[in-house]
Amino acid sequence: MIHEIAYIEIAPEHAAAFEAAVAEAAPYFRAAQGCRSFRLERIIEQPSHYRLVVGWDRVEDHMVTFRNSDGFQRWRELAGPYFATPPRVEHVETVVDVF
Repeated sequence: MIHEIAYIEIAPEHAAAFEAAVAEAAPYFRAAQGCRSFRLERIIEQPSHYRLVVGWDRVEDHMVTFRNSDGFQRWRELAGPYFATPPRVEHVETVVDVF
């Protein structure tokens, strides 16, 4: 499994609405081919910064299948209006997992 990590910055006054939009979008990720987990994390030191962490079977499940789906379009409609800057996305794989 790989993880997509999207670094998202929003205007602080939109935090509650953004978090609600992410929760509303969760079913689109749950239904996506190869999607295994979905969580939103807020950066404590910078409360207007978030990390969306999504577990996928393969990068292609995210970058090809999901990105070309109606679910992705709905995700962007829900959360996109709150983005202060375009999200920065990277994919990671675990290479050492000790405990």
